[in-house]
Amino acid sequence: MKWTSPEKRQLLIFALIAFALPYLLGILMGISYFAGNDTSAFPNAQMYYPAAGVMLAMLLTRKHDPLLPRKFYTCFLVLTLALIAVCVLSVAMPTLPWAIWIQFVMIAGTLICWGFYFLDKKNCRTAYGLRLTKTGGSNPAVMVILFVVLYFARILLAGGLAYLFDPASVSGESEINTTLFVINLVALPINFFLVFTAFFGEEYGWRGFLQPLLQKRFGPRKGIIILGLLWGIWHLPINCFFYSPQTWYLSILNQLFLCVCYSVFFGFAYQKTKTIWVPVIIHFINNNAITLFASADSIQNQVLTLSSILLGFVSLGILYLPFFASNVFRSNSEFQPAAFPFFEENE
Repeated sequence: MKWTSPEKRQLLIFALIAFALPYLLGILMGISYFAGNDTSAFPNAQMYYPAAGVMLAMLLTRKHDPLLPRKFYTCFLVLTLALIAVCVLSVAMPTLPWAIWIQFVMIAGTLICWGFYFLDKKNCRTAYGLRLTKTGGSNPAVMVILFVVLYFARILLAGGLAYLFDPASVSGESEINTTLFVINLVALPINFFLVFTAFFGEEYGWRGFLQPLLQKRFGPRKGIIILGLLWGIWHLPINCFFYSPQTWYLSILNQLFLCVCYSVFFGFAYQKTKTIWVPVIIHFINNNAITLFASADSIQNQVLTLSSILLGFVSLGILYLPFFASNVFRSNSEFQPAAFPFFEENE
């Protein structure tokens, strides 16, 4: 199926915010990195751009729709602008503790967003895909639990494969601090309510907006693969100047395969539950569960090897790609992307 004229306009606006903006700010990020400064503000802010692109597209192309959740959208866009400002200031005044300041802005902005979320009427939240329950999909809790099981299975599988091929590579691993593990585990749900906007920022754009449109145009399976590749490429500035500056080429390769595999499962979860909050929650778990085993700082300045990412490919492929066989990705005349009403043509 072809995209409608309103959808093409929405896609253009979305692309300018979700893709052009992070690459433009990626120039500043590179300048900051080569100057020896902290670049951690940029990845945090970048997570907001996809949803900001969707919201701006809806506000510009459906401005007369009485069901638009204008309060929540406006609050989220203001928060995104504040985070962009922090990124720019971190380059202009690098000696200040911007890694702390951006966390403060994210938490304060998220708490305010919760208030504006409930200020919009329930029918507005329903019309624009902001509801958790009563969406006509399967139980969200089941899908979250399934992801948690797969997450820990991936850790065990990757560790087992690494030990099988190179025992010396894991023999020096430190033991897990049980007390710290329990504290961080209890803190996870609390942290979600304090920073959910970052993960909503990605998922409302990728799964809520782009996945249905790509599946409509290219089919359920091909659309998911294209989405995964686009999502992977979107990370390019972060790969080069945050995740793994020394081995950025391996980081990009790893990111592409990771995003394709996660797009399969995240897309499956979204299609089954028909709520954007499930991908938001599992994205949060994926990014924050690392604190159960290591410091969050371990994701920065990684030095990757070809063997390590190949082992990651195997474990990711084994656990997540089988979901491609699900009926939700079957190409047939009855396939309907889990789209929200805002994709209906509104001339």
